[in-house]
Amino acid sequence: MRRAWREFFQLPLEEKNKYANSPKTYEGFGSRLGVDKDIVLDWADYFFLNLLPHSIKSPDKYWPSQPSALREITEEYANELFKLCEVLLRLLSTGLGLDEGHLSRAYGGDDRISACMRVNLYPRCPQPDLTLGLSPHSDPGGLTVLLADDHVDGLQVRKGDKWIAVRPEPGAFVVNVADQTQVISNAIYKSVEHRVTANSKEGRLSFAFFYNPDGDVSIGPAEELVVPSQRPAIYPTITFNEYRKYVRTRGPRGKSQVEFLKVN
Repeated sequence: MRRAWREFFQLPLEEKNKYANSPKTYEGFGSRLGVDKDIVLDWADYFFLNLLPHSIKSPDKYWPSQPSALREITEEYANELFKLCEVLLRLLSTGLGLDEGHLSRAYGGDDRISACMRVNLYPRCPQPDLTLGLSPHSDPGGLTVLLADDHVDGLQVRKGDKWIAVRPEPGAFVVNVADQTQVISNAIYKSVEHRVTANSKEGRLSFAFFYNPDGDVSIGPAEELVVPSQRPAIYPTITFNEYRKYVRTRGPRGKSQVEFLKVN
């Protein structure tokens, strides 16, 4: 899959722009090379794909036809990630002391869970000190499974006031808890603030798979995890669409987006 997507990003810009982002679905090819984010610039090309629900997936319309194997390989990969995420949700549910199906139901259940993937190419950057591949943020959805570049690092996570490099481990995934899971867990699980640094020597390719609640599902702390006298509900209940609109309006700002939701 890496080979197929590298071949796509190496195509002429005219060919890639045939799959330019759709304003309605965000699906397709886009570029954030040199996008100003409070002086520090973003530095990445990307391709965004809708995967679930199946009713919004349009591989024949939005997915690249070149190279020829790309669509089939991507479809196979996505199907395996669906299975992996369901296993992870069961484990996270039992880790909270809930029944293993709790988080999946909270996301909307089998027929309503949404999923998408962003393929990121961070090209070699001549001035990495002036750019970030991706600005600091936590993911707004439920769960993120990242297949990083096997040989080039760049992902960093925040721990206190320091940024810690996540070194690539060939064949391994990096799994992030995202904001909606933090809310459902009443902050027992914490979403991960992260960023991507640019590199002056080598480009970097990664695949970020997002497993999210249905947009119209109301998300709030699980009743079983709220004890008014000991651990009151930290967050109000809002839909994922409402939260996503709030995040898109403000842009990536670390973890302030989910912290802002907290009940005073």
